[in-house]
Amino acid sequence: MRIRALIDKRAVQHARRLWLHYGVFWLGAIATGLVAVIYAKLIDIGYDAFLLYATRYWWLPLPITPAIGALGVWLTRRYFPGSEGSGIPQVIATLHDSGDLGPRLLSIRILIGKIVVSFLSILGGFTIGREGPTIHVGAALMFNLRRFYPQRFRAIRGIELERRLALAGAAAGLSAAFNAPLAGVVFAIEELTRSFEQRTSGVLITAIIFAGIVSLGMQGNYTYFGTIDVGSRFPDLLAAAVLLIGAVSGVAGGLFCWLLLNTNRWMPSWVSAWRSNRPAAFGAACGLVIAMIGVTAGGQTFGSGYAEARAMLEGRAQLGAAYPVLKMASMVGSYLPGAPGGLFAPSLAIGAGIGNALHLLFDQMQLPMLIALGMVGYLAAVTQSPVTAFVIVIEMINGHALVISLMATALIASQVSKLFAPALYEALSERYRRPQGAPDVVPPAPDRGSSPGQLPGEL
Repeated sequence: MRIRALIDKRAVQHARRLWLHYGVFWLGAIATGLVAVIYAKLIDIGYDAFLLYATRYWWLPLPITPAIGALGVWLTRRYFPGSEGSGIPQVIATLHDSGDLGPRLLSIRILIGKIVVSFLSILGGFTIGREGPTIHVGAALMFNLRRFYPQRFRAIRGIELERRLALAGAAAGLSAAFNAPLAGVVFAIEELTRSFEQRTSGVLITAIIFAGIVSLGMQGNYTYFGTIDVGSRFPDLLAAAVLLIGAVSGVAGGLFCWLLLNTNRWMPSWVSAWRSNRPAAFGAACGLVIAMIGVTAGGQTFGSGYAEARAMLEGRAQLGAAYPVLKMASMVGSYLPGAPGGLFAPSLAIGAGIGNALHLLFDQMQLPMLIALGMVGYLAAVTQSPVTAFVIVIEMINGHALVISLMATALIASQVSKLFAPALYEALSERYRRPQGAPDVVPPAPDRGSSPGQLPGEL
């Protein structure tokens, strides 16, 4: 009996150790996938509601979008400081911090604020995506699982445990958002940690698997933008198209980063002062600009741009050459106030617009091919993470036939973007890593002198 009792006790202890090491983590990964799917459906509901009233009454966004812009900024500043922007800079800052930022930037309050305010923004037609916020939400959700570990366990593992949880949650969030598991791993390595640690590889993959299973179970095995067919023979001008699209999207993405990171250089001083002193009013003004652009463009610039990008890929829509410029202007206006919202989907839409516009020069090439190159180019230029960009696009369009072309375009665009501004997410994360009261400056772009630019305090 004593031997049996001893065996039972050891079995219980072993089961408890397995639960501590794997059980809590697995449940967190499942919860991340579940929240990511629910959040995606919530954003879809919000945008469908926007289309419903904007289609019936074309003028209605003119009063509603500014009102929601003011409300979003007020809620973010009053109740959810730290939830602003895409959320990726907050995750990067937490992963490179000594442990003080996590409870402030990855709290449950931030998670709720991210979902609520971004839903309001998409309800108002703001040009935002859900993918970046899903990364922030996943990191926050997994980070808070540390409370379920015993105090002694947390004392031993400490910061390492918190970082692994946040990193796994962020990777699982991206994977579930795009249904792109490879992109989740690459993004965690290239963008979030800037390094590869063998100890974290199993953690990342496990989180992505569990979150992916939930996403597949609820949404099916879908491809984000469908599947494109580019045939087996590549056109003779493909190399020229890669070079031109890489350069154009690199300039456009680099300019976008420069505008966000150097507001003091192009924004009049009285506007900057108004932005700082009356943030809600500034948010309303940006909302009015977004509404005016959207109404002028026939509603094409509202929302994340997912519908427009997919329609262009499938040949169901022909947008004008001005679409990427108008979409980028609306995107800048959506991010300057500082309400939560992601960059990925709008960047893909702008890139699709660039590829669509350049079809005027390469009319003998298949339009989906040019659109795919434009998407990867602009996304790589904004993030300056070329590997992540082309892996995301490959998985989103099932475009393995274009691997070399997508890789080359992403590399060219990211290098051109660096001539204008440093890596956007990394630069924005510096704001959270600086001591309180330190000046808001952004590191200068490589080989462009040492004059600093002001970091937008609300981004």
